[in-house]
Amino acid sequence: MNQQEFLVFIEHIKDKMYRLSVRLLVSKEAAQDAVQEVFVKLWNKRDTLKKYDNAHAFAMTVTKNHCLDQLKLKKNNNLRIVHSNYEDESKSLQKHLEAKNELEIVTEIIKDLSEQEQTLIQLRDIEQLEYEEIIEITGMKPTAIRVALSRARKKIRKEIIKKHRYGTV
Repeated sequence: MNQQEFLVFIEHIKDKMYRLSVRLLVSKEAAQDAVQEVFVKLWNKRDTLKKYDNAHAFAMTVTKNHCLDQLKLKKNNNLRIVHSNYEDESKSLQKHLEAKNELEIVTEIIKDLSEQEQTLIQLRDIEQLEYEEIIEITGMKPTAIRVALSRARKKIRKEIIKKHRYGTV
């Protein structure tokens, strides 16, 4: 793979890699650094990328693994798993604030899920990846992914309902 082919390959996936990194690392700066480091890793493996059935899934797996390694190393004190990227200017200010509040609540609920459930929610519901891609990234069996996602969604739904009942939303 030459430089031009590599740039085309990266162009199609860089945003997904960044969003996954931000999701796992929270800090935008740490996410940018992580994506840059993954770019270097992929560049060094550019000749073997064509051997993979789905090079994009491989790149996402490398990104996920790199971010998890960063979390384990605790290189950044701000690293924790959350998702807080929401912006919609077309709504009224009140609706915007309500939506932001809802997002914060869901973000807090997601933080209480297991790491695996958080990753699956990120890949399927936020990144909207297909199950085949999630299988390649996580190495999990399709049934296990569906069961884990179902359980995670039920936990989220239960907590949202509980918060609505007690008026904390």
